[in-house]
Amino acid sequence: MSDNSIQRALLPENPDANVLQRKPSQGAKRFRRCRSAPRSETDEKPQENGSSLPAKELFSVVRPSFRLVGFLLFLYLLVGVVVFYLVMDQLSGKRTNRVLDALYFCIVTMTSVGYGDLVPNSDTTKLLACVFVFTGMAIIALFVSKSADYLVEKQEVLFFKALHMNMKCGEARMLRQIETNKTKYKFYTAALLLVTAIVVGTVFLWKVEKLSLVDSFYCVCATITTLGYGDKSFSSQLGRTFAVFWIITSTIILALFFMYLAEIYTERRQKMLAKWVLTRRVTTMDLEAADLDNDRKVG
Repeated sequence: MSDNSIQRALLPENPDANVLQRKPSQGAKRFRRCRSAPRSETDEKPQENGSSLPAKELFSVVRPSFRLVGFLLFLYLLVGVVVFYLVMDQLSGKRTNRVLDALYFCIVTMTSVGYGDLVPNSDTTKLLACVFVFTGMAIIALFVSKSADYLVEKQEVLFFKALHMNMKCGEARMLRQIETNKTKYKFYTAALLLVTAIVVGTVFLWKVEKLSLVDSFYCVCATITTLGYGDKSFSSQLGRTFAVFWIITSTIILALFFMYLAEIYTERRQKMLAKWVLTRRVTTMDLEAADLDNDRKVG
C-alpha cells in the first residue's frame, strides 16, 4: 500500500507513452547524474551580481603574516645585546662601543656572516654563541617557511581563478594580467634594491673604512651572501653602526630577490598547468576510467 502511494506521488497521472518508451540510440552515450551529491548544489548557477570568484574572501589576502618573524627577530636582538653586553670582556677582537659591538656580534652571528673580527674567548661565550647561532638560523628558517607559504598560496589563488574563468572571462583575464605584472614589478623592485645595497655598501667601505674599491666590492659580496671570509670587515665605530642596519637589510633583500624569482618561475608553470586543464578535451580513456561499475555508462 505504501509502495503504491509513493509511486503516485512521484509519477504523473498520465505519463506520455512516447517518453517512457523512448530509448537512446545505439551509438549515443548515456550520462547519468551522480547520486552522491545533491542536485541543488551541482546545478547552482553563479550569481550575476555577485563576485565572479566563489569564496573569494578565502583568498583575498594571500600574503602570510610576517609579524611573528619580526617579533622573534626583535626579541632575539634584544636578548642578544643584553647577554653579550654582559660578557663583552670575554670576546676577543677589535672593540669600539660595548652596546654597538654586542648588537654587531648578534647580527653577524644570526646571518651566519661570521667575519671573525669578534670571536668568543671563553667557554661561556662559546656556548652562548652556539645557542644564538642555532636560534638565529631557526628565525631565518621560519622566514623561509613563511616565504614558501606565500608562494604556495599565490599558486592556489592563480589556479582557483583559472578554474572559474568561465564565469566572467573578462574579469578573470584582467585579474590574471594584474597578478602577472605585480609579480614582475616586485622582482624588478627587489633587483633594484639589491643593486642599490651593493653600491651603497661598496662606496661606504671604500670611503669610510678606507678599503680599495675591489676589496670593498669583495667584502660586500662576501657579506650579502653570508660567506664572511673575515679578511675584510667593518672595523670602525661608524662602520659597525652602518653594518648593523646594512647587513640585515641586504641579506633580506637578497632573499626576497630569489623568492620573487622563484615566484615568477612557479607562476609560469602553474599557468601552463591551468591552461592545459582548461583546454584539454575528454578522451575515451577518461570515460572508461569514469565507468566505475563497468556498465558502459558514465554516471
